[in-house]
Formats: sequence, C-alpha cells, structure tokens
Amino acid sequence: MSERTPARSGDARTALSSADRIKNSERRALAGTRRLAARLFRPVIDLWHHGARIGRQKLTIMIVPHSQRKVVNLQFSVFGLAFVCVLLATLLVVSVSLSTGFTRTHERFLDASRALAASETTVESMTDEVKELQRVVIQFRQSLERVLGVVGTENARGYLTTGVGGDLASFVSESLVIASDVRSLTELRSLRTYLEASLGPLQEIENALLAQRELLVDIPSLWPVSAGKGYITTDFGPAIHPFNRRWYIHKGIDIAWLRGTEIVATANGRVQRVGYEPYNLGHFVIVKHKYGFATVYGHLNRRPLVKPGQQVEHGEVLGYLGSTGLSTGPHVHYEVWIAEQVVNPRQFLSIVNSSRRGAAPR
Repeated sequence: MSERTPARSGDARTALSSADRIKNSERRALAGTRRLAARLFRPVIDLWHHGARIGRQKLTIMIVPHSQRKVVNLQFSVFGLAFVCVLLATLLVVSVSLSTGFTRTHERFLDASRALAASETTVESMTDEVKELQRVVIQFRQSLERVLGVVGTENARGYLTTGVGGDLASFVSESLVIASDVRSLTELRSLRTYLEASLGPLQEIENALLAQRELLVDIPSLWPVSAGKGYITTDFGPAIHPFNRRWYIHKGIDIAWLRGTEIVATANGRVQRVGYEPYNLGHFVIVKHKYGFATVYGHLNRRPLVKPGQQVEHGEVLGYLGSTGLSTGPHVHYEVWIAEQVVNPRQFLSIVNSSRRGAAPR
C-alpha cells in the first residue's frame, strides 16, 4: 500500500497543472478578445461619449423685452433641442401628408360632385324630353287611331289593339333606361321632332279620308245586305229569264241569302217611292241620292219599313230580304241608276273593300 501512494500524488499534480494551463489559455483568449473588441469599438464608444458630452451641454435662449421687464432665459440641452426639432419635423411631415391627402380627396369629391351635377342635369333633361315624347306619342296615337277609324276595315281597327303596328308606349317607357348619355338624349329629341312633324300629314290624311268617306256615304257603294252577307246569283247585263227562258237585259244584280235578312240603304238619300209589283219586283223601295244617283231594292219580304219622302242614312234598314213578286227564291234585286241611265252596281260596290261572306267570284 505504501508503495503506490507516490504515484497517485504525481498524477494529481499533473491533472492540476493541465487545468491551470486551460484556465490560463481561456484568460489569455478572453483578454485578447477584449483588446480586439476595444480596438474595434473604441471609435464608436469614443463617438458615443463625445456625443453624450455634447448632448448634455446646455443652450440658453434669452428673451429680452423692449420694456423694462425681466429678461427671460430658456435653457435647453442639445438632446432636448434635437428631440424638439425631430418632433417638429415629424409633425410637419404628418401635416403635409394629411394636407396632401385631404387636397386629393377634396379634388375627387369636387370631381364627383361636378359629375353628379352633370348627371342630374342630363337626367332632368331626359325626363323632360321623355315627358314631351310621351305627350307627342299620345297625340300621334290618337291621330293614327282616328285615321284607322276612318279607314274602317277590320285589319285597321285591330292594328293598335293587337299591337300589330308596335307599341310606342313600351318604347317610351324603356327609352329612359337606355338613354344614358347625350347621344341618346339627341335621339329622343329627334324622335319627338319626327313624330311632331308626322302629326300634320296625319291630320291631312284624316281630313282627306273623312272627305272621301263623306263622299262615299252619298254614293251607293255599300253592300245592300246587312253585314256583307249574301252572294250574287244573277249579274248585271244579258241573262236568260228564269220563267220564259228568253234573253233579256238584267238591269241590276240579284243577291241571295236567308229570308228575313235586313236590307240596308247603300248611301244617304231620300225615299222616292215605295210600292208593290206582283209580276215584277214585288215589294220594292226606290231611294234618291245626291249627284243624280238612285237605287232600287226589290223582292222584299213584306211592306218596306220606310215611307216616301223619308230621309235615310247610309246603312239604315229599309226592309227584309224575301221572295215577293216574280221570284225563284229569297233574294234582293238591286239596281243603280245615274239620271235616266241604269249602270252596273258592281263598279260602285268595288269602291269599298268589304269583307263579305259568300261574295260572288269576279
């Protein structure tokens, strides 16, 4: 046991010396690092200390009044003055930025206000123009209805009610939606001007048609059987007599239809004669019209409804279709005279384009 003790003591001394060497190395490394850091950061540190010294210096601002009052001394450190300057600069930058933003926003607001005012003006103009257009359209429609009423055919009467001719009212109601600019406003004004210019010619057409209708009601141009009923069985001109089978001149046309159907005056006039011929026309009526015209209605069912001297109007009922006199069946014998000359009734019946059921072929 005593022989091993010196060896262990030597090992301990060796371990201690190694630890000391390590610590010494660490100290030297740390010292070197400090010296290097001191050399590197010394200028910064010196600058910081110099700035701190300068910043701690005091500046005095003296306010000397012109009167005998006490002089006011204001002391600031450099740091305080720098802080105040930075603060003022920051406030100035913020103020300029806010002022610029406000100016831009204000300009945009003014632009929007001007655009809105222009839009309101345009909308007001369009609204006024649409109102005027609606007024003109109503006048145009009324004039057109009067003209079509004068025309008097079934197609003309249904032209506006069925929408065949288009619906101007729907156009006007939609025009405000599609009219969003000055061009559309100009188009609306052009349309209104066009419609207003059309009112005059429409009025002239209406007057011409009314004059023509007034003329037609005085000329025997209406179909003598009411509602355009009946068909022609014997035409005007040479024909074979149904009883003696000889050729003769048929002075009118025979229109056959159901017994009791109304027979109407084909023009305005005055009843000239009412009579009965058992071997010819049976019950008959003669009506005198303007311009030298006269019409004859024969083979009526019974005594006519009118009397001599009575004024009758275009379309007024004279009697009823029958087969009195020398007749082969229910029909009306219809004649047209000009002065003392008998003429073909067809050339006057063709003046009015009546829609007749069972009309005879031409």
